[in-house]
Amino acid sequence: MGIRVKKGDTVEVIAGEDRGKRGEVREVFPKENRVVVAGVNLVTKHQRPIRAGRGQIQPGRIQFEAPIHLSNVMPVCPHCKEATRVGFERQEDGGKVRICKRCGQSF
Repeated sequence: MGIRVKKGDTVEVIAGEDRGKRGEVREVFPKENRVVVAGVNLVTKHQRPIRAGRGQIQPGRIQFEAPIHLSNVMPVCPHCKEATRVGFERQEDGGKVRICKRCGQSF
């Protein structure tokens, strides 16, 4: 099975609180089937001041993107600019390339 979503891809959220939002994939966790998308699934963490060794962690409220499940995002084709399913095609040299199921272009 190939990797359908890679770091740097633009994806659209298709389920959940942030449905309809688009963003760039910052990180992929293939074992957990999760991705971190820029500007999506923002959570607030209340950070306590900690003195660990020489440095000190800044206290306050920290907002960051939490991972979202892979089934809740769809890749956006760079050619037709639509959220699409991903197919795979073999090349002559034996490599695989991702294909947009809507327009048939590779990306």
